[in-house]
Amino acid sequence: MNFNLTEIPLNYYLALSAIMFSIGVVGVLTRRNAIIVFMCIELMLNSVNLTLVAFSAFHGNATGQILVFFVMAVAAAEAAVGLAIIIALFRNKMTVNIDEINIMKW
Repeated sequence: MNFNLTEIPLNYYLALSAIMFSIGVVGVLTRRNAIIVFMCIELMLNSVNLTLVAFSAFHGNATGQILVFFVMAVAAAEAAVGLAIIIALFRNKMTVNIDEINIMKW
């Protein structure tokens, strides 16, 4: 079965992207586990990537797809640095709960 990106209406891609972004925002605002918050931020970045690719295909140019590569590079760097920070906090405080981590205290 061969699918063309233009066969599915643009509204479907935008609706899916909005749902993914909303789930990410709710996860960041409600969860207290640093790893889950980290995954929700990645979900929000992926929803932006979906929107960029959908608009790029809809308009017939590759600008959005080129931007996706830059967003993916930033997401990879953020994943490496963010995970390193989470591991360092866990080693120092023995928890990944955001409420219990306060590094500004003496």
